[in-house]
Amino acid sequence: MNSTAPTVHPTAEMLYANAGTDFSKLNWVETQWVNWYLMIGNPIIATGLMSFLLHEIVYFGRCIPFIIIDSMPYFRKWKLQPNKIPTPAEQWECTKQVLFSHFMVELPVIWLFHPMAEMFGMSTWQVPFPSWREQLPQIAIFFVFEDFFHWVAHQALHWGPLYKHIHKIHHKYSAPFGLAAEYAHPAEVMILGTGTIGGPLLYCFFRRDLHIFTVYIWITLRLFQAVDSHSGYDFPWSLQHFVPFWSGAEHHDFHHMAFVNNFSTSFRWCDRLFGTDTKYREYRARIQKMKKLNLSKEEFDKMERKMMAEAEQEGLRAEAEVEAYSLLGKKKVE
Repeated sequence: MNSTAPTVHPTAEMLYANAGTDFSKLNWVETQWVNWYLMIGNPIIATGLMSFLLHEIVYFGRCIPFIIIDSMPYFRKWKLQPNKIPTPAEQWECTKQVLFSHFMVELPVIWLFHPMAEMFGMSTWQVPFPSWREQLPQIAIFFVFEDFFHWVAHQALHWGPLYKHIHKIHHKYSAPFGLAAEYAHPAEVMILGTGTIGGPLLYCFFRRDLHIFTVYIWITLRLFQAVDSHSGYDFPWSLQHFVPFWSGAEHHDFHHMAFVNNFSTSFRWCDRLFGTDTKYREYRARIQKMKKLNLSKEEFDKMERKMMAEAEQEGLRAEAEVEAYSLLGKKKVE
């Protein structure tokens, strides 16, 4: 008599036992990693839950310092658009949309990512972790892949119909703030999020030697980059002052203010190589020229505010032109 027994997914305890894991040789982080999997039991649930919690803790944990900074006048001297400080109402409205996207869009994607990546050879519960010599080039590849993907996809989202029905939400704030990094239409979250998880997936497919711990480091750094670039602050210790090709808030803030140029995320080279930063460089050149005029602080601030207003008005006109395009790419006849 033939009988079919239900397939039972092995528990974490079974997996570690079958792998012959030597717990005595693990460092503190690796030991906590094992304890998490043993505590949850089901490795699929353990990985999915840890992935989502990591995203929420890192994202909002990075946003909180900027919420505090926005409430303190001392930091206004480093605010790129100091006349535009987000109100508590704006921050709460932004938070609600972000939470909606996190639970309705990102949670399912995060939960499905690791089973798909495991099929391509990614390690999850396994210990010990790969060495930093293995992790560094992998993370560098993910940064470069995501930056180029975002540069292409972001420009596509500035095409009339895609902008009007999807990307316009993200451009609600001409002076962005940290929480607004993931303030976007669910479709945009999916589109641009592909660049973040696409790199690890492709790497797994071709190399089959990636650990999800490395992906977590990549996600943490990517979230820091996204929040920082939307923070609206250019501090003397900001990374772009030490790494010239790093974008930073000063680079991305112009995109929100002027609507045009600067479509990449982490690096400046795509915009520079393909000429999608010309207006930005002209704007910065004017700022540098003003600094050489020996103006008083009041005079400089007045001229800078005027330049900002002009750039924003040009941006509004550019936005109106984009929205005036039909699905066929032709301007509507008014």
